[in-house]
Amino acid sequence: MCPLCRQPLTACSCKSQAAARVLGDGKVRVMRETSGRGGKAVTVVRGLLLDEAALQALGKQLKAACGSGGTVKEGAIEVQGDHVDKVMGLLQARGFAARRAGG
Repeated sequence: MCPLCRQPLTACSCKSQAAARVLGDGKVRVMRETSGRGGKAVTVVRGLLLDEAALQALGKQLKAACGSGGTVKEGAIEVQGDHVDKVMGLLQARGFAARRAGG
């Protein structure tokens, strides 16, 4: 039995609903963060109205375009290094209304 929906595991629909859930709020913000990272800069993109699979795919494309590593977690794309201008240009070219946030 699934603990959330109380259905048999073969008929459970919780995982499919969680995968289709949109994680962002629609206000795309691109910022540079260094806090909690040992002084290393990371470009963070938050607020994208995409589900988990589309967010992973966009994160992979942004990392490849910047030539660096990164991750997608908790609805945010993190790209290692200070690539705010490049990421903003790529997002705006794809039709997102990206804004620079932070200092």
